[in-house]
Amino acid sequence: MATTTAAQQRAQTRAEYDVFLAECPSRKLLDRISDKWVTLILAALGSDGSHRFGADCAGEPRPLRYSELSRLLAGVSQKMLTQTLRSLERDGLITRTATATVPVTVTYELTDLGLSLHHMIRGLKGWAETHMDEVLDNRATYDTRASAG
Repeated sequence: MATTTAAQQRAQTRAEYDVFLAECPSRKLLDRISDKWVTLILAALGSDGSHRFGADCAGEPRPLRYSELSRLLAGVSQKMLTQTLRSLERDGLITRTATATVPVTVTYELTDLGLSLHHMIRGLKGWAETHMDEVLDNRATYDTRASAG
């Protein structure tokens, strides 16, 4: 009977990932990256902050300080931002760098893995912003039909 190494077993498992299967671990990853705050953080790490003035903020990804992220992400609590940043760091999507200043300066930056996801997230963000009026119109039409029938 042939034995397989741990690396061979991991490679075989990777080849078998199928998000449509209930037991597939990639479902948990998909659940994580589809979280609202994860999506917004990954999009914000490419922002130059100009979106606040109506401009497209599809700038080059750059490190952001915790306070910058907190300001960009309206409505996020300190606890949620911290938890989400930790989970993204654990997954290898961002890096956290603390610089010894008074007070300590902490910045977050996309890793190569995070950058590969960032580009897709930016596309999703753009699609949502572009098509929001259509979605709102469709919702109103549907709700009118549903309440009439």
